[in-house]
Amino acid sequence: MVEEESVAESSFPKVRVVLVETSHPGNIGSSARAMKNMGLTRLYLVNPRLFPHDKAIWRSASANDVVENATIVKDLDEALEGCHLVVGTSARDRRIPWPTLDPRSCAEKIFEAQAGGDEVALVFGREAHGLKNEELQKCHFHVNIPTGELYSSLNLAMAVQILTYELIQASLADPKPGQSWDVGFATADAVENFYEHLERTLTQVDFHDPDNPRQLLTRIRRMFNRIRMDTMEVNIMRGFLTAINKLAPGGSQVADKGAESE
Repeated sequence: MVEEESVAESSFPKVRVVLVETSHPGNIGSSARAMKNMGLTRLYLVNPRLFPHDKAIWRSASANDVVENATIVKDLDEALEGCHLVVGTSARDRRIPWPTLDPRSCAEKIFEAQAGGDEVALVFGREAHGLKNEELQKCHFHVNIPTGELYSSLNLAMAVQILTYELIQASLADPKPGQSWDVGFATADAVENFYEHLERTLTQVDFHDPDNPRQLLTRIRRMFNRIRMDTMEVNIMRGFLTAINKLAPGGSQVADKGAESE
């Protein structure tokens, strides 16, 4: 698991902001400033192009502690370890639609989740190209920030500012009572292991052809992400897949691979 150094006390200690492959260090600093303005301090940087860098500190103003204590990881999976809710920013429509939130409903969902003890990741993509499709497929929801028709491009720090502003607004509103649940939501890494196990099993029973995947796995991800499986549900599904592995051709070998990913 990723370890973090202590930072200034956060108003949202369960929420991490994840910046993926940021190209300009100044954008890291200005995003950190936007975060701290709204009471967030947990910054994750996925494979930043230039970091550490003086420009990140200069642009952060009084949020240099957020920059200096940022957690640097090699890929998005590492940044999402332990997260129960993942929301990714997306500026355009996708071939296969995904559950999408506006900034206000996104903030309400994040606030409710973190208030209930869930770890939450709010993920921002590259300045020029945003998040890749395979990265967006790791998210439970996408959030789109509406803009005017004349110029729709937002820089990274502006996007961070808008969504974190909505989050603090959600915290100031009367909280809605959350639904009680008997088991906690599964973490992103546990769900990712389930997807890998499921793909191996579908291949084993000749339902999935890796050489001609079509959109099968994407649609399956969308379905399970939409319902947000809890820990028990993931364990049930993994057990079910393991039973199939043992009965299908090449059974024990596939079942053992599934156990290794636990």
